[in-house]
Amino acid sequence: MALLDELPGGEVKPRFLRVLDDPLYARVVELQDLVGHETAVFWRERNVRCVYLPITTASVSSPMGLGSDSLPVQVELAGVPTYLADSMQFMLEYGCRLSAGGCYYVMPSFRAEQADSMHLNEFFHSEAEIPGGLDDVITVADSYVRHLAGAVLGNLRSSLESLRIDLSHIEAFLDGGTTRMDFDEAVEALDGDPASVHVHDGWRTLTREGERRLMAQAGPGVWVTHFDHLSVPFYQAYDESGERALCADLLLGPGELIGCGERHTTGEDVRKALAAHEVPEADYAWYSTLKDARPMRTGGFGMGVERFFMWVLSNPDIRAMQLVERHHGTRIEP
Repeated sequence: MALLDELPGGEVKPRFLRVLDDPLYARVVELQDLVGHETAVFWRERNVRCVYLPITTASVSSPMGLGSDSLPVQVELAGVPTYLADSMQFMLEYGCRLSAGGCYYVMPSFRAEQADSMHLNEFFHSEAEIPGGLDDVITVADSYVRHLAGAVLGNLRSSLESLRIDLSHIEAFLDGGTTRMDFDEAVEALDGDPASVHVHDGWRTLTREGERRLMAQAGPGVWVTHFDHLSVPFYQAYDESGERALCADLLLGPGELIGCGERHTTGEDVRKALAAHEVPEADYAWYSTLKDARPMRTGGFGMGVERFFMWVLSNPDIRAMQLVERHHGTRIEP
């Protein structure tokens, strides 16, 4: 939906008024409320605590270095440069040292890339960190998506179907298991097709086309694990080979819905990964110090809430999931 529409006679109607006229957005509000409520229900059943955290940080989770998947948003507050958080993963790891069962939050995250059909500059992030490793976090993340999907059918079916929104894809996901394959198996399934797998200098990534093909072959939901370590941010733990990361992406609907991984346990592990990813150690000295002082095996995940809405509503453009639109570099009211 464009910010402005020109009406017959040259009159212009702003987006926020058109949102009020479109019944879809009352359903988006219902979905927002459902995610907030059901997320709290899900984690309370597992003794995982909600934590309140600042949106500013000096340590972005996607620094300028190998494996970074986003650009940070830098701001200045009272003359001091800082960043708007792209993720609160580091703080959730800190929170795991305070909450034995783990911790979670749902709050805004910020990315500096140009918004497109899959990416927002400001989006809501449902993130959690728990004690344990990769298998533990994949299990709980899969259960979380299934919990939300079941709640959509149980609570919002009639509301969504009144707009002729087909929910059969949600039923199909809930009726089956989620396929799991490692990155090498994914590349083999894609026959190494250059349109599906990009090969860089020492590491590989899946393209959007590759994600779509994997979901078509093995979906609707597919967990892809053990990416090349240099293709992901430094904080993911190494597997036994020292070349792959203990991480995974859940491909569902529009593409990657959840990213998760096991973290480094010790400060020395962090310093090794920082060097390999060409990230200055000084920028994350506190993070290494935390793990020197309180080594702990944890894993966590993040889900873009608006991407979940895309999947539920079968909407191809994440920008349509915003009640109030935001684009960096553009002054928007309200």
